[in-house]
Amino acid sequence: MIDLKNLNRRHFMGLAGMTAAASMMPWTLRQAAAAAPLPAVKEEEAVIGFGHVGPISDEGWTYSHHQGLLAVKDAFPKAKYLEVENIPFSADVTRIYRQMVSDGANMIFSTSNYGDLLYEVSDRSPDVGWFECDGRRPADNLSGYYIQHWYPTYVVGVAAGLLSKTGKLGYVASFPVPSVFSGTNAFLMGARSVNPNATLQAVVINSWFDPQGAKQAGTALIDNGADFLFGIMDEAAYLQVAEERGVWAAMWNTDIRRYGPKSYVSSIVLDWREFYVEQVKKRLAGEWAGGEEILLPMGKGIDRDAWGENVPADVAAKADAVRTKMLTEGWSPFVGEIKDAEGTVRVPAGHKMTEQELYNWDWSIEGVSGLKV
Repeated sequence: MIDLKNLNRRHFMGLAGMTAAASMMPWTLRQAAAAAPLPAVKEEEAVIGFGHVGPISDEGWTYSHHQGLLAVKDAFPKAKYLEVENIPFSADVTRIYRQMVSDGANMIFSTSNYGDLLYEVSDRSPDVGWFECDGRRPADNLSGYYIQHWYPTYVVGVAAGLLSKTGKLGYVASFPVPSVFSGTNAFLMGARSVNPNATLQAVVINSWFDPQGAKQAGTALIDNGADFLFGIMDEAAYLQVAEERGVWAAMWNTDIRRYGPKSYVSSIVLDWREFYVEQVKKRLAGEWAGGEEILLPMGKGIDRDAWGENVPADVAAKADAVRTKMLTEGWSPFVGEIKDAEGTVRVPAGHKMTEQELYNWDWSIEGVSGLKV
């Protein structure tokens, strides 16, 4: 497992252009409504809960959220903390969160979207401040939050387009959900900005954490001609395949280059620490209200990782020039005309996709195959 020293080693908060990004605040899709802030809580009386879909040792999604919890503990050591791992999509969700409320939780972070299984509890506990990661149904005491991952993904896609010799890119997908559609689309758009003939084939394995399934998918994609693998998994299986087969790979969540140092290009790296500390601080101070949908921007919660050891300097420089343009000029590549995989125009010429549209992207662009809702 990586630790915070390793997080500092890869200079996540010190990448080029981060000074400009540091002043950026989380981007809010929906502002808090007229809901009154919840009352202040003394730190020594506060109870903060975290519920996770996976294990904190996964070196991926859940691990990144656990690092956020550790940051909150450091900031507010007198509070009590509740943390539950491996919460399945079942009635256990309701039972576990009811227990947190019974244990006196003042604020609860659900680090995955459980929908109605969560709302059954949150709607009945108006005095608790709730956050649901990737949540899309805010309420007076509930806010959703996520990351604008499509921007660093586009940047890594630029590198992929420059590095790939075949122009065939492979993607190990979890489920056909918006985060996968926006990820595959942004990645291919980045690649096509430097190689217009690039294509991307996705293989859906119906899991966020399935090393065997990811290994088989990565192998199949390479066998079909892909010389660059990308994906959204919580482990390193397809990176290990890329290392064994001598192709490039980019990852998600954390820096796990040690599993394939020669093949590793970068990762879409998450850092929830500042956001979690800020929200708990508001809750304790009596300044927190629900009703928001928040997307953490590139440079403040999500970014590309430091480039891999074998990435040529000119490739890194060209990709980073795009990243700098995004950070300093607010430039977006997601402007029409954009066609879907069937050739139908879905984004008209001149239209710049909104953050809401990017967040809810549920169709594939031209050149992407293997994804169906």
